[in-house]
Amino acid sequence: MELQLSTPALLFSAITLLMLAFTNRFLAIANLIRGLHKNYMDAPDQEMIVEQIHNLRKRLTLIKNMQLLGVFSFLLCIVCMYLLFQGFIEAANWVFVGSMGSLLIALGLSLVEIQISTKALNLELKDMEEIFNKRSSGLDFIFKKETKKDEN
Repeated sequence: MELQLSTPALLFSAITLLMLAFTNRFLAIANLIRGLHKNYMDAPDQEMIVEQIHNLRKRLTLIKNMQLLGVFSFLLCIVCMYLLFQGFIEAANWVFVGSMGSLLIALGLSLVEIQISTKALNLELKDMEEIFNKRSSGLDFIFKKETKKDEN
């Protein structure tokens, strides 16, 4: 199969969308960190916050690496197109393989980051569920009638 100029060009839209998704994840993590910082300043002795900090730091590193590899893949696509335009087919093939490899690793890191964030959310849900179960048993809270206090 011969690599044509349009082949790496097709990756431009895919890489751009991935970079947008990676940036959105980064912004979400940044907001979580800012909220966590505010909570920590309000109550600095909470154990759960320390675990969240480690989790967010790991996710932040993964997202940074995902973005780095995505940009590297994008740059390699540009180099590949230039090499194809200049007629260096063999070199262009190798650069394109590098671009695809970089993109593949970025997607793999994305899967790892999704797994970590899912585990973190499940821990949060578990904590809320435990508190909820302590406060009420079953569906009692739905069927409770509110009693009005006498104003006397």
